[in-house]
Amino acid sequence: MSRVGPLQFHIPLHIEFLQPPQPICGGFLFDSAVCSRFFDCRWRLIQGTIYPLSSVLCRPSSVLRIYGIARTRAFRALWIANELALPYEHVPVEIGDAGARRSEYLALNPNGRLPAIEDDGFVLWESLAITLYLAKKHSLGRLYPATLEGEAKAWQWSFWAVQEVDRGVNIWSLHALRLPAAERDAARRAEALKVIDAPFRVLDGALAKTRHLLGDDFTVADLNVAAVISRAIEMDLTAMPHLSAWLRDCLDRPAARAALSLRAAADAAVPVEVTRAIARNNRL
Repeated sequence: MSRVGPLQFHIPLHIEFLQPPQPICGGFLFDSAVCSRFFDCRWRLIQGTIYPLSSVLCRPSSVLRIYGIARTRAFRALWIANELALPYEHVPVEIGDAGARRSEYLALNPNGRLPAIEDDGFVLWESLAITLYLAKKHSLGRLYPATLEGEAKAWQWSFWAVQEVDRGVNIWSLHALRLPAAERDAARRAEALKVIDAPFRVLDGALAKTRHLLGDDFTVADLNVAAVISRAIEMDLTAMPHLSAWLRDCLDRPAARAALSLRAAADAAVPVEVTRAIARNNRL
C-alpha cells in the first residue's frame, strides 16, 4: 500500500515522471484528479519520498473508490474491501461542510452522508448496502450466503444492528471515550447502556448456539454486526461472554485490524470541534 497525502491508494500505481522529481523532506508529490476534487493537492506522499506536484502524474487503473474518513461508517466499507482483498482507493472525505456537504461529494451522495463508493462507474451509498453489495459481487457462497435463506438471515442481522444497537453504541462511545472528559454526559452514557442491554443479550444468546451468526463460518452478517458495534469492544461485556469473545475474534481478523488502524489514526487526528459537531448534529 502507498500512502498518498490525504488519499490512500491500495493498488499498484503506474507513475510517469513528467520531469525529474526533486526529493523534499523525505517524501514526494504527485497529482490525482480524485484528490483534487476534495483536498489541497499541492503536496503528495508516495512510498516515503516527497516531490513537487507538477513533477509526477499518477494514473491508477480503474478501481473501487471508497469515500469517507475511517472514523465514520466508512470503516465498514474499508473492512469489507480488505476482507475481500480488493484493490481500492480510499478518499477520506470529512463530514460536513469540509467534505460531505461540498457539491462534488453531493453529486455522489445527495444526502451528504458517509460513506459512498464508486465501483467502475456504479455509485452506491449506505454503509451496509455497500458491504452486502461487495460481498455478493466478489464472494458469493463464501462471505455472502449462497442460499436465499442464508441471504435473508444476513439481511436480518444487518438491519437488526442498525435498528437496535447502532445509535446506542455511538452515544456510549461519545460520552465514554470520544468527547472531552468535561463534556461527557454520564446520564446519557448510562441510558445508552440500558437501551442496548436487551439487544446485546439477544446477540449473546444467538452466539451461544453457533460460532458465528450464520453457523460455523464468518460471513458478511458477522462483519456487518461487528462493524456496527465495534466501539463496544471498549465496554465491560463480561455479562455477555459469547458476544464478547465473538466480537474480539471478528475485530482480530487481519482485514478488520487494517481498517481499525485507519480509524484509530483518524480518531487521533480529529479536531474536538468535529467530535462536538457529530454529537450535536446527530443528537447523540
